[in-house]
Amino acid sequence: MTKRFAIIGAGMSGILAAIKLREAGHENVRIFEKADEIGGTWRDNVYPGLNCDVPAHCYTYEFAPNPEWSALNVSGPEIQEYFKKVVADYNIRPLISFNAEVKRMVWSDGHWDMELSNGESHHADIVIGATGVLHHPRWPDIAGLDSFAGTAMHTARWDNSVDLSGKRIGIIGNGSTGVQMATALGKAGHEIKHFQRSPQWIMPIPAQEYSEAEKAAFRADRAAIDAIRYDEEYWFRVRRFTTAIANPDSLEMAEIEDFCRSNLEQSVVDPILRAKLTPDYRAACKRLIYSPDYYQAAQLPNVETIVGEIERIVPEGIVMEDGTLHEVDILAIATGYHSDRFLRPIEIKGQNGADLEAAWAERCVAYYAIMIPDFPNLFMLNGPTSPVGNFSLIDIAEKQWDYIEQLLAPLLTENAKAVTVTDEALATYEKKRVTAAKNSIFGSGCTSWYLDSTGVPITWPWDYQAFEDAMAKPELEAFEFS
Repeated sequence: MTKRFAIIGAGMSGILAAIKLREAGHENVRIFEKADEIGGTWRDNVYPGLNCDVPAHCYTYEFAPNPEWSALNVSGPEIQEYFKKVVADYNIRPLISFNAEVKRMVWSDGHWDMELSNGESHHADIVIGATGVLHHPRWPDIAGLDSFAGTAMHTARWDNSVDLSGKRIGIIGNGSTGVQMATALGKAGHEIKHFQRSPQWIMPIPAQEYSEAEKAAFRADRAAIDAIRYDEEYWFRVRRFTTAIANPDSLEMAEIEDFCRSNLEQSVVDPILRAKLTPDYRAACKRLIYSPDYYQAAQLPNVETIVGEIERIVPEGIVMEDGTLHEVDILAIATGYHSDRFLRPIEIKGQNGADLEAAWAERCVAYYAIMIPDFPNLFMLNGPTSPVGNFSLIDIAEKQWDYIEQLLAPLLTENAKAVTVTDEALATYEKKRVTAAKNSIFGSGCTSWYLDSTGVPITWPWDYQAFEDAMAKPELEAFEFS
């Protein structure tokens, strides 16, 4: 019998899954997308300065190189156009049901019964959760936020029709989004007040645009693209970076910290501002910020950096703990996302009375970020405990898909109809992972979105090679086929 595949989400991972399934000859494939367009995070995020800190030629599908990238690191809109082109080139759009959020899934009689927000129902033998990591904006819990008399927008729901000219703009948050926005708007001459509880470590990157001659070379010969995508120096840095994350006391981590500290000391002239921008935690404890020019923007006369706790928001602006009022006309809320949503808020009922909300009551868990016990034939891309950080999540998803394909093989070629990971396998994996995570740089004492509600880092705690090895071949004894 032909297997029915359902993919949740038409972002980077969902597009990948659909293309791979079609290439394998599967015709019964549907993608359910809650929004009215593809792209996921690159659809939702349109704030000023949005940029990807992974080199563009590394942030592409292996099977779909893009010779038209304009620069080493490109803007969000350019990445969104890339995904649209891939969807068109591989004729994926006809597979997508837009404005069709999956509300409920129940495992029944060997398949998944799915209820959609548009009132329709769907049945699938195999479900791929491709919802992404960060897709539910997190608003800060600041007293008086609703009282603000100006315009307040979360950066994940930014409205570019709002006129910023002549306005005093307050940016709350200094992760990648806050830094990118403060840099772009500051350099454009806007009056910026950048509010941050604690400063960030900044890793410099070159601002390199590709010439027409370089793009012509990319078009003429894929080897020119591969020379960048598989550049030994780049992958050497990725591997050293992940080694540093796993081993905070390593030489690799010391080099990263020295490099970030040197960047700060050489870039910021004013000792008072330099002190204000110096973190009191270790580099990479929070996600490193990559920027070619943030420190330069922070020193502009129209940009003010305010470090400390916000006490409350009033109609006129922001009041700090010391009582200082900073008047602003527009609030840019750059406080990120809830990092524990993944498949949530879908109500999912598995076998043996399993309920996803109960399974994730303490923390979001999944065996090697891909499967959860008692939820048969439900696979995730970039799921809980997946590697996240300063490298390409497309590369991560492609390796996870190779792993999933190996688990699908018995369902497609043998008599097995369902597969699920065992409780014992997940418990063993999670015990090892938690121990390693606590000893990683993510557990070194800062507050970040990498931490769950108990203070345990939620991400992959080992190096890149360990992930590559794990994804190469599943340990089949960890799974039950029925």
